[in-house]
Amino acid sequence: MNTSCEGTKVLAFYLPQYHTFPENDEWWGKGFTEWTNVKKAKPLYPGHYQPEVPLDGNYYDLSDFSNMKAQMETAKKHGLDGFCYYHYWFGGRLLMEKPLEAMRDYNGEKLPYCLCWANEPWTRAWDGNTKSVLMPQNYGGEEEWEKHFQYFLTFFRDPWYIREDNAPVLVIYRCNNIPNCDEMAAYWERRAREEGFSGIYLIEEVNTFQTEPILKASKAYLEFEPVYTTNHRRNFFEKAFDKTRTTLFNLFTGNKCMHVYSYRTVWKNILRRQETPMAGKERCPGAFVRWDNTPRRGKNAIFYAGASPKDFGTFLTRQLFRANEAGSRYLFINAWNEWGEGAYMEPDTRFGWAFLNALKRAKDI
Repeated sequence: MNTSCEGTKVLAFYLPQYHTFPENDEWWGKGFTEWTNVKKAKPLYPGHYQPEVPLDGNYYDLSDFSNMKAQMETAKKHGLDGFCYYHYWFGGRLLMEKPLEAMRDYNGEKLPYCLCWANEPWTRAWDGNTKSVLMPQNYGGEEEWEKHFQYFLTFFRDPWYIREDNAPVLVIYRCNNIPNCDEMAAYWERRAREEGFSGIYLIEEVNTFQTEPILKASKAYLEFEPVYTTNHRRNFFEKAFDKTRTTLFNLFTGNKCMHVYSYRTVWKNILRRQETPMAGKERCPGAFVRWDNTPRRGKNAIFYAGASPKDFGTFLTRQLFRANEAGSRYLFINAWNEWGEGAYMEPDTRFGWAFLNALKRAKDI
């Protein structure tokens, strides 16, 4: 059987919060970065591996561009086709923009990339207080849309920015959060054409919050795993989830908030699903490396138990084959460096380079 995956490009989500900036200093304490939570994570039951530690203690600082450059080189070496960088825009105000702007302005060879607008208001969710809003989202009208488009344009014009038939690829995290989202998307489509592009290749996410694509102007949608499956496509394997919960739940000293799922069960059901593309749009399947967001959520964490490089490589290979057979342009992996969610491929002291090597083997088949 030919399992070549040349037709499907593999992109990984990338979090830029590994540097200090004034807002984080104000909200979480001076010097706060994503590493702060990662370092202070505690095991919640016997054998629970926390904290996770990057290989050689590489708690990198993304204000030093050499670290981003090294990541791009590592990703390319292991077969990744590009990064999908999270972008944070709040009514004209930017957060965590400095590493991405440094990458954009770098004139040397880069890993191809696109942006994902992570359009949620920032709250104190990490403290269990989702009602305390730190940075609200204000979407506005055409004047606001134009400001945002002008900022996008500085990235779209980068030769390393990913395009489809001269249409820059742009992902939106929560389209259903945006009033007049269709009008905004149509406005950006028109402006992109006026700037010499063939439009915007808009991809909307289906995830915890959104079950299906809703925009007229979007060209595709991506399945953000594992939460798309565990929140919306899990009815027929609920018993397997319950069995895993029962086995592990007792280890959590009576905690009733922890959600424990089986890594292998979730992956097997991702692969078992026969999805028909929705709303006449292209489907971009998803993949996930692992997930244990104890560093961010503590005893309210979500944990996918039993992740291993071997299983990840096996499942990713199958998902890539399915994506290629279906003609999907992209497969999105969650994630490159979400250490606070326990969703990362970067080398650590527990598995070394094994997850990245599994990615490379999957791409080389």
